[in-house]
Amino acid sequence: MMDKLEKIVVGISIGDLNGIGIEIILKTFEDKRMLDFCTPVIFGSTKSISYHKKLLNSETQIHSITAIKQVTENKINLLNIWKEEVAFEIGNATKISGEYAFKSLETAVNHLKDNTIDVLLTAPINKENIQSDSFHFPGHTEYLENKLEGESLMILISDKLRVGLVTGHIPIAKISETITPELIKKKVAIMHATLVKDFGINKPKIAILGLNPHCGDKGVIGKEDDEIIRPTINEIKESGKLVFGPYAADGFFGSNTYKQFDGVLAMYHDQGLAPFKALSFGNGVNYTAGLSKIRTSPDHGTAFEIAGKNEANHTSFKEALFTAIEIYRKRKEYNNLTVNVLEVKQIR
Repeated sequence: MMDKLEKIVVGISIGDLNGIGIEIILKTFEDKRMLDFCTPVIFGSTKSISYHKKLLNSETQIHSITAIKQVTENKINLLNIWKEEVAFEIGNATKISGEYAFKSLETAVNHLKDNTIDVLLTAPINKENIQSDSFHFPGHTEYLENKLEGESLMILISDKLRVGLVTGHIPIAKISETITPELIKKKVAIMHATLVKDFGINKPKIAILGLNPHCGDKGVIGKEDDEIIRPTINEIKESGKLVFGPYAADGFFGSNTYKQFDGVLAMYHDQGLAPFKALSFGNGVNYTAGLSKIRTSPDHGTAFEIAGKNEANHTSFKEALFTAIEIYRKRKEYNNLTVNVLEVKQIR
């Protein structure tokens, strides 16, 4: 973060060049009032943004810069990180679009680590064409955990619900063997700390979902719930954390029980994300919790099928922007309070 800038500096990676990433960025900042809340810095190139502006008939004004020190408030800053022409095939995942998606992401993350931006907002990538010697991860979350300090927890956020995942981007066949008491404890600890530090909830209530249908029906449909999950929850309770479960996922969401909790931990990807997206799709935000820096993204993918057609809904991206700003403020407030408390104790 640069001292001369008063507003929060939001770094933005553009995602796959052939997807809807640049479109939702341009649409978000069509509303000039967005610049009252932050100073955006897009990591890409003038030629790439201009191509999409022409395609979408966008009149969003972009301020092109060649160095991060040139960032200007009240403008949509575009840091040029490549000059060459790029071949576009809108709606298709190509090797080239994946390569430049990574260039944007890598540069943005480096600036995040160097504190020249305050938070990172990532547009959607294609998880296949971005793979290379430099990027060999299932997605953003794992890449960021590798590059930043801390251990990550993927949390999907809306005004109704916060859902975290015990296991992330792994095959269904490996879920059972991956779930251990240690992993559950670690993910609960990350979610608890996040709810306190990043959301300002003093004593958060966390629900933990079971693994098997009906939480195993006392071993009839699987033993993991009784042998691993339930004893681990009881052990965590002894530490003073307000954790409850395991809950069968269908009844938990179907009966609106989720409304009683500040956070929910699902055992695997689709167990948590399917109900979340059914309840919140288009308004949800993906937050990578547990790391030293703040990163959010929209709750959808590249949407190649509508790319270039001016049909993309930017609501989720806009929500991800506001969420990143709010979390940054909450975390700063928490850190300041913690420092003040320590100073008072030392004086005494």
